[in-house]
Amino acid sequence: MPEHMGNLAVAIDNSVASPLAPCQTAPMDANRDTFETRLKNNARKIEALLVALLSPNALSDEIARPETLRSAMHYAVLNGGKRLRPFLVAESAALLGGDAQAALRIGAALECVHCYSLVHDDLPAMDDDDMRRGKPTVHVKFDEATAILAGDSLLTYAFDIVAAPETALPDSSKASLVLALARAAGLGGMAGGQALDLAAEKKAPDETGIIRLQAMKTGALIRFACEAGAIIAGSPQDDRQRLRAFGEKIGLAFQLADDILDLTSDAATMGKATGKDAARGKGTLVALHGMEWAETELRRHVRDAEDLLAPYGARASTLIAAAHFIADRKS
Repeated sequence: MPEHMGNLAVAIDNSVASPLAPCQTAPMDANRDTFETRLKNNARKIEALLVALLSPNALSDEIARPETLRSAMHYAVLNGGKRLRPFLVAESAALLGGDAQAALRIGAALECVHCYSLVHDDLPAMDDDDMRRGKPTVHVKFDEATAILAGDSLLTYAFDIVAAPETALPDSSKASLVLALARAAGLGGMAGGQALDLAAEKKAPDETGIIRLQAMKTGALIRFACEAGAIIAGSPQDDRQRLRAFGEKIGLAFQLADDILDLTSDAATMGKATGKDAARGKGTLVALHGMEWAETELRRHVRDAEDLLAPYGARASTLIAAAHFIADRKS
């Protein structure tokens, strides 16, 4: 684990006046219907907002929306998916009393960034995938140039959504969100992680390198999703740090679960090719330590995530259920 992550978790734990309650396994079966209903409801709201945002009608100060490019963007963001990252924004904001409509728009912006990364990641120069969520990837459905431009446009549009007057937040909150999202998505975050991932095909990284790569490529946007809720709510720095640390923990869990599924699932279930990391010689923590270790470590991350939210009591039950969902998912 990167040193800053461990230090942050310790600092947060020490900032709580009373010791955190011992970790208990969340009663996931009892909460599953409520959790899955909330996840699906939020996904429907996000998708409806994305449809509206990607309408053919040009916004003020836009000159025109070329139809092929708009269609490719629409295809990229509305081809399925659980919408987990926007859900984390919504639930983190709800935990701290943040505005639900603002959280929905920030979630849509984050989904644009996430989907842009998938479009570019699937390109022949990157992971060279033909299928995504059981459908042809954007460069297969359209062409490579359109896919590149669709990704570029989705990334740019994300910051438009955050800054737009329709996002009812103070300018200072919008600026904080823009900065946090840029740091999570760029050179020192997701894009940098993708560069490290490509380099790993030529020289497998050691354990520290694998953790750094995964924290950047996968974890950075998940961390932002949780921290964004605190920014939207205008919460104190302690809350922001706690939600950020929670996001880091579930980001680690997400990647471990993904690596396990890459070895144990199939393309039909996952909606994309599996086993490609092993075929390309990329290092993963599962390959390094084995499946039993990975499953044990996955559960440890979930327990750590629960502990971070213990001070919020029952109000955090949906986010804790999300941590279990991430660990238990089958696709």
